[in-house]
Amino acid sequence: MASIMIAFAHATIMANTALTIYGDGREEMPVWPPAVAESASVMDLHREYGNIFESGNRNAASHLWASFLIDRQAQMTQSRFEMFFTGFCAISGSPLSPRDFNRYQMTLPFVGGGESTGYMYYCCWPCVCDTNDFIRVDTLNVTLADGIERTYHVAVIGDPCERPEALREPFVQPFYSRGPTTLERDAPEVRCKDGKLVGATRSQHGYIVIQLFPLAENYEPNALAQGAVPPKPGRLFMNAIGQRYQDEGEYAIMCHKRAENGYNSGMGEIFRRVAAISPVGARALAGDENGSCQEGALPVAATAEELTSSQS
Repeated sequence: MASIMIAFAHATIMANTALTIYGDGREEMPVWPPAVAESASVMDLHREYGNIFESGNRNAASHLWASFLIDRQAQMTQSRFEMFFTGFCAISGSPLSPRDFNRYQMTLPFVGGGESTGYMYYCCWPCVCDTNDFIRVDTLNVTLADGIERTYHVAVIGDPCERPEALREPFVQPFYSRGPTTLERDAPEVRCKDGKLVGATRSQHGYIVIQLFPLAENYEPNALAQGAVPPKPGRLFMNAIGQRYQDEGEYAIMCHKRAENGYNSGMGEIFRRVAAISPVGARALAGDENGSCQEGALPVAATAEELTSSQS
């Protein structure tokens, strides 16, 4: 009986450590059971927290959530891959349970020119402010379980490891009373090696991927964007495919007041300081009309061929 149990345990271990082999030079990756299970939820991703964040601290380290999923892209269907990305906040790194109230419609600069309108999931409203100040949109090619290469729009920041010494510069969090701190202390998973951010996936133009940025399909300005109604934080609109969301414009006044008060809510200075070390600059955002991304022109993921034809 004991030998049967040992054999069963060995078979289980072997099944859970089967290797996925990639054709693009990346390391082989053990099969992640939730990627291939009959059903899964963002809770399966959250259970990996201790494996993803070795220090136990996820502050401003959403690039590690993103890389964990991107590294396992070949194991997942499109719907499974996109579902898992709704399970964390790009700004704080907090685990999330996605729902209408924490889905926000944002319009952000697109690397290469123009703007893109899409959706982000946040832990709290101040993330809207930090996103507008620092996050930009780029693209990333992903090949999922069906073998089809798709081009995703992704939220990106610059690499803070272009100036690693900045992680040791003292600053004061606006709502702490313990005195000066550093990013090295408060965001320990933002680590550098050989001038690059450890564990990060890079976008088409070399920026740090921290989330997907699913575009607004068949985008039409809502009543707030049209100026037909005044801002009302917490209000939900509905998009063309029946999703309810909050609009970034509801928080413009609150973001202004937050800045006047020294960013004394949300993540405070932590994410802002990480993203400000090497921001995506104006030169990267400048582009001609042929290279710009038209709002709502593509779904959350398009094949590389569709993306190319839409921008020609």
